[in-house]
Amino acid sequence: MIADRFQGLFEILAEDNRQMTEPARGSRSLEEMEGGRWPDPPADATRLVATAHALRRKPISALSPEDLRLLIGRNIGLPYLLPRAVDLLRADPLVEGDLYEGDLLSAALTRDRAAWAGAPQAARALRLVLSTMNDIPPGLQGEIDDFLALSAEL
Repeated sequence: MIADRFQGLFEILAEDNRQMTEPARGSRSLEEMEGGRWPDPPADATRLVATAHALRRKPISALSPEDLRLLIGRNIGLPYLLPRAVDLLRADPLVEGDLYEGDLLSAALTRDRAAWAGAPQAARALRLVLSTMNDIPPGLQGEIDDFLALSAEL
């Protein structure tokens, strides 16, 4: 009975997932997806700046949780990277980059409404991920609450 009741929802989510992740699953880089190349960083660039430049040339499907956390945390390529991050968060909502458990989730949750408006299917998918989470670390609960309020109308 429950499966019948939710079958339509599951079909919609499956279609959303297919549409949301198709562009990011290929071997295209962020530079290719955005259609522009950043100039090389200056010789005195910080490690963070040099890393961000290099990551824009890496295939999106090959970006690690840490790569995504770094780029998303700096609002780089959000329409392409948020769906990829949500893919990883589906498998493990508390996947971590180099900082702490749940750091990718934190980076995604703290993007502004405009970023999520540009990736509404990813926002809906992330809301679903959050609804299945148990044992949420206390530091993330406020970010989750803020994201749920921000994304309620997307």
